[in-house]
Amino acid sequence: MGYTIDTVLSGDFDAVEAKVREALAAKGFGVLTEINVSATMKAKLDKDMPRYKILGACNPKLAFEAISHVPRIGVMLPCNVILRETDEGIAVSAVDPVASMLAVENDDLVEVASQVRQMLAEVIAGL
Repeated sequence: MGYTIDTVLSGDFDAVEAKVREALAAKGFGVLTEINVSATMKAKLDKDMPRYKILGACNPKLAFEAISHVPRIGVMLPCNVILRETDEGIAVSAVDPVASMLAVENDDLVEVASQVRQMLAEVIAGL
């Protein structure tokens, strides 16, 4: 089993990011965190790398449900979506929440993670 749901888009990085954010919002996800990895690597290590950004996406209703079943599951939230500049275009990858939560043995949580996986797969497919 893979651990991400992926696509590659052509176009400008900022335009692709705006499209990803819009698609996430349409499925009820908000972006809670944002890490500009390439800028951080430049600032901390003086290393250049292609543009790379991590968006921490959360669907509050499903996050609440997951936390209700397994209170410590917050260590695995939010669902990360990355955008990275490649030779082929802008690669967009979302975490597969089912794969990331395999270590947690809770059938209710698997059901919630499956719902989130479906929604993230629809986001990625719709790009």
